[in-house]
Amino acid sequence: MSVRVEVLALSGPVFAALADGGLAAANAAAPVPLPPAFAAPDWAPVWRMRAAQVAADPAAAAWVTGVVWDPDRRLAVGRAGYHGPPDARGMVEIGYAVLPEHRRRGYARAALAALVERARREPAVAVVRLAISPSNAASRAVARPFGFTVVGEQVDEVDGIEVVSELAV
Repeated sequence: MSVRVEVLALSGPVFAALADGGLAAANAAAPVPLPPAFAAPDWAPVWRMRAAQVAADPAAAAWVTGVVWDPDRRLAVGRAGYHGPPDARGMVEIGYAVLPEHRRRGYARAALAALVERARREPAVAVVRLAISPSNAASRAVARPFGFTVVGEQVDEVDGIEVVSELAV
């Protein structure tokens, strides 16, 4: 099954509301309806990080985590985006997560494809990066067809050891 997605930017007020678990407030400012899982405690750390990032640099909202939207089903199925604007090297790191009830349908791969394609269109971007836990077989399988090259490892404060891969765009 082939799915079509859009990765829609969220604003500072949406990030702040989701960081506080405020789904109603988030939905009042979001571009599309967000499901309750977006305001769940396990996603709050991401929203807190993005809220602080966008408060410090409002232009970052166009780059950071957005909602993965299935326009055909009119449904928010996950989150995806870059960790921030391109760095001095022209590198952006991509992160993505699909809600459990929408997994194994191609949404993560479609979101990754959309973000890689956007990176290719952005003059300031030269390299796309992924950092995936060695134990995350599903995420590794999502990335495999894109041709990322392993460049090393890093230790993430939350996720532990991650394999770092890059793709020149």
